[in-house]
Amino acid sequence: MNKLSFLAYPLFFFALSGLFGFEWPITAIFYPANAEALGSSQWYAKEINNLTTQKDHIDPHLLRLGLNAYVKARHQGLDSKEVLTVIDYSKPSSEKRLWVFDIKHMRTLFHTWVSHGKNSGAAIAQSFSNSPGSLKSSLGVFLTDSDPYIGNHGYSLRLNGLEPGINDNAYRRDIVIHGAWYVNEDIVKHYGAVGRSFGCPAVSSELSQPLINTIKQRTLVFAYYPDSHWLSHSNFVNNA
Repeated sequence: MNKLSFLAYPLFFFALSGLFGFEWPITAIFYPANAEALGSSQWYAKEINNLTTQKDHIDPHLLRLGLNAYVKARHQGLDSKEVLTVIDYSKPSSEKRLWVFDIKHMRTLFHTWVSHGKNSGAAIAQSFSNSPGSLKSSLGVFLTDSDPYIGNHGYSLRLNGLEPGINDNAYRRDIVIHGAWYVNEDIVKHYGAVGRSFGCPAVSSELSQPLINTIKQRTLVFAYYPDSHWLSHSNFVNNA
């Protein structure tokens, strides 16, 4: 048996194990876990350094705010998979402004386009709401449902708003992550922006199922905009 054949078998096993959802051993080899104490200065430094230097970079200040929310949620026993989704609504919808991070292994899993509500703004979201019928996006920290469902937009995942007065009507408003034909690169090239939803953070139809399967089962979603009222009152952002 030559050397290439010898290597082929373990590589095939690693690839096959990934199809069934096993992270080891290949993830541990290439993406070692952050072994620092959760929320310590060393933990933050490792997370920010690793996640902001990858090709799908994110602003360090925004990431720090998202990590604050993540740490607070972990202390409350809310997160079960060490996964964090960040949406930056301060960016125009023509840009990729949604990230999904594997916090444990400090790696970016997804970086893609996401819609905002039709009444939040045109290409740039500027207005947000917690009110049913507003057709606007909501800010703040959310927890994903355990199980996806098949709804009007196909494979979907409900979001539970964790911040009273900011997004705690999200479940009642049917704010869900779902796939949409109007969110993809071709739409951006043709119209200069993705389409708008009725308030949901919609992603591309092709990406929706793998993304939803990654963030389902009680993981954190951090939807950001530099709103002074929210930023000054949010316990998740300020008291991690």
